[in-house]
Amino acid sequence: MLFTIFLENPRQLLSGSRPVVKEIDRLEQFVSSEVIDSVAEYAQSFQNGQPFRHVVIDQFLAPEFCARICEEFPAFESRHAVDENKKVGGKATREKVRLLGPAFEQADDLVQSVEFLKLVEQLTGIQQVHYDPFYFGGGTHENRAGQDLDPHVDFNYHPVSNQHRRLNLIIYLNDEWDDAWGGSLQLHRDPYLEPDEDEIVTVTPLMNRCVIFETTEHSWHGFERIKLPEDKQHLSRKSFAVYFYTDVRPSAETGVEHSTIYVERHLPARFKTGTALTEEDVGEIKRLLARRDQHLKRLYQNIKDLNEALAETRYSGSGNSSVALDLDEVPEDLRSAVRMIQDLRRKVHDFETSTSWRLTAPVRAVKRLLTGKS
Repeated sequence: MLFTIFLENPRQLLSGSRPVVKEIDRLEQFVSSEVIDSVAEYAQSFQNGQPFRHVVIDQFLAPEFCARICEEFPAFESRHAVDENKKVGGKATREKVRLLGPAFEQADDLVQSVEFLKLVEQLTGIQQVHYDPFYFGGGTHENRAGQDLDPHVDFNYHPVSNQHRRLNLIIYLNDEWDDAWGGSLQLHRDPYLEPDEDEIVTVTPLMNRCVIFETTEHSWHGFERIKLPEDKQHLSRKSFAVYFYTDVRPSAETGVEHSTIYVERHLPARFKTGTALTEEDVGEIKRLLARRDQHLKRLYQNIKDLNEALAETRYSGSGNSSVALDLDEVPEDLRSAVRMIQDLRRKVHDFETSTSWRLTAPVRAVKRLLTGKS
């Protein structure tokens, strides 16, 4: 993924430059005038949002512009629906939004414009935000029946610019939707808790509804599996997502760099002692177990990769178990690589010695499972 980004944007990556901020003629051409006139009200709603700061804004885009976006929304293609397990799934994404048509070119110009960035800052109180020219993880999203998204917190640093991820802005593009179908956005207080103990706010993904929420170490969100009625099988969950970053953020909100962190869903409430399982129930249990097995397999691979990297660093002259290299003695063209290796080893050491139960308990459980040791 990062190599693809490099091939498409080599000059920008090599120079380390920020995207050029554009200007647009009139913000009202693209964003509803009602939204612009009600910024203070929506800003207050964002600050008061629970279980974490967020705001839901209906009729966000100017109606005609929203209609043009919908007309250009790309058709579902399998080549754009390969999931993190390298299999074709029920979610298609398109990050190269400018290739989708004139309306999406204007949308891209809009979200990076001075006027729009200022609007985002006014709505959220977060200053000096930057848009992501790579749409890493963003762009158009289409989720078909059977697709879900486990509760998660997003990666917290941009993989290229290393900026802090601060805000998610999602505009839904569905003429009709019912919460009973699944697929509605859920904001969680703590998804590790049982659902009746957790605080969950539901946002129905209806046409031209925009949700903006902060990205922190506790901004858990996801959606339940989409189950469409027989007469609605032609529908899918469509949206356009833009993520915003800042160069700095308050130290109290700054966490150790991580990728997206998922929490497995609990068994549905219908599973109780004495309940006779239906064929659908058995299928649900198998699906949940398969998902858990996938996550365990991926976690084990991550551990294996870390252990291999750790073994390599033992021969690199960095870290505590070997003689540390003086960077002044390292050839200049190799210093960056040595710094990366040293930083990796420190992270591995922190990982292995962490006292965080949520971090170490699952890892130790996986190691016990795979090695057969208690």
